Amino acid sequence: MRCYFHLVNCHDVILDDTGVEVDNLDSAEAEARKAIQELRQEDGDPDDLWAGWQLSIVDASGRVLLSISLTTPLH
Repeated sequence: MRCYFHLVNCHDVILDDTGVEVDNLDSAEAEARKAIQELRQEDGDPDDLWAGWQLSIVDASGRVLLSISLTTPLH
């Protein structure tokens, strides 16, 4: 299934128009957590820059399958 990783806060949305092909939601979540980790490494302190943001995993029909806060620890 194709999933898209949109970055969302209460005012803005950064849409992923490419997506990624995954086998299931668990695989999509693993990919999303990797993407969040990469953002944290690139941007330093995520609490300042990404406060209030979430990464939403969305299916091809636009349905949100899962949302993960960018400032919550990934463990």
